Amino acid sequence: MINLPQLKLGIVAVSRDCFPMELSANRRKAVVENFKKSKVDIFECLTTVENETHMLKALKEVKEAGVNALVVYLGNFGPETSETLLAKQFGGPVMFASASEESGDNLMNDRGDAYCGMLNASYNLALRNIKAFIPEYPVGTASEVAGMISEFVPVATSILGLDNLKIISFGPRPQDFLACNAPIKQLYNLGVEIEENSELDLYASFNTHSNDSRIPKVIASMEKELGEGNKMPGILSKLAQYEITLLDWMEEHKGSRKYVVFANKCWPSFQTQFGFVPCYVNSRLTAMGIPVSCEVDIYGALSEYIGTCISQDVVTLLDINNTVPADMYESEIKGKFDYTLKDTFMGFHCGNTAACKLTSGTMKNQKIMARALEPNKEPNITRGTLEGDIIPGDITFFRLQSNAEAELTAYVAEGEVLPVATRSFGSIGIFAIPEMARFYRHVLIEKRYPHHGAVAFGHHGKAIYNLFKYLGVKELGFNQPKGMLYKSENPFK
Repeated sequence: MINLPQLKLGIVAVSRDCFPMELSANRRKAVVENFKKSKVDIFECLTTVENETHMLKALKEVKEAGVNALVVYLGNFGPETSETLLAKQFGGPVMFASASEESGDNLMNDRGDAYCGMLNASYNLALRNIKAFIPEYPVGTASEVAGMISEFVPVATSILGLDNLKIISFGPRPQDFLACNAPIKQLYNLGVEIEENSELDLYASFNTHSNDSRIPKVIASMEKELGEGNKMPGILSKLAQYEITLLDWMEEHKGSRKYVVFANKCWPSFQTQFGFVPCYVNSRLTAMGIPVSCEVDIYGALSEYIGTCISQDVVTLLDINNTVPADMYESEIKGKFDYTLKDTFMGFHCGNTAACKLTSGTMKNQKIMARALEPNKEPNITRGTLEGDIIPGDITFFRLQSNAEAELTAYVAEGEVLPVATRSFGSIGIFAIPEMARFYRHVLIEKRYPHHGAVAFGHHGKAIYNLFKYLGVKELGFNQPKGMLYKSENPFK
């Protein structure tokens, strides 16, 4: 996948001047040895920071080594001024963790008191308005701290991505899709740039790519990917032209940014003017690491990119769409899976999910649009969706959103796609999330989230939750278990 940050971790140990510096240095070495087992590279800074002069020296070393995410490790109590100045001047994502004591036999000469030092470090970070990743319990043995660093990796990767991200959009949201509103102030607060364009700009660029010499190569790539699902080969030339148009626009409009995602208009006038629907191209770019959201959903595209950074895998964006019929539940789910009917729902979009995330992808036309635009005739301008059931397995459903008051909110819930045929159309799956009915009512409805949710494949709730906390999300919802009432939930049943 392209369009993703390449993480270069570094670790710096700090030491309070009334403690032996060797204690912190030796504990740092042990952490590095344990972290090497994760197969992720980490630069070990050999300068242990005891004062501001040491801090400047260590900062120079990590910068010269190309470090872009830093672990500040309190091997003992640590100097709160120097260690937090290091975080401030480093300028990238920083994690703080500290050492626990190793043995009751060493408490006379090798006691480090980092348990205490973490309190001062966190207080000083707040005084200096410095964001830092602090693990759930940030004190541990060498192997435990190595595990904490592994938890920092997806968070740091996402932070680097957001700091260098531009969202490019085309067209206003369709009528009656005001739920996908996108107050841009919070994008700027996150460090994300946005470039908003007209559909006319996209159409003009698309027309300049007619007869582009690269089209045959892209068609061949599509044919290989679709295989037996290539049921509408006549539309591939236009789809290839459109794919090249978006990729060229991305390169020409990155500006000062390294990474790009798109939030594009896809109906109702798109089909009549372009002569196809863009769903399959959206799926292909998303599979490359360049999410393209439907219906100019700017925060949907942002959420997809976060999921890509966190999971290092392809994501998708789906409508939280329809209930599972009771007869399907009774015949295919009940007794086979530990979910109630109200724990289940269908996630759907027209055909934007990547082929690698479908059990079997087939090129088709968009059924809903064809009803209005091409009734009772062979589909033409509504061709271009990739349809199929979404692969079963663990998923994380989530969204980062700026609400109507321009406040940053988010939700995250773990669940799974069930191995049950949907008997429907589009890119679609039967999703199961524990306590979904309560989550639907007291988070999705009550907190006014739009109908689009990002889907990461696998359980990544902890990492996404950690990132949202780091970003300063005002209200963070999740699917609360039985016995844990939402604030507005009626306790009387």
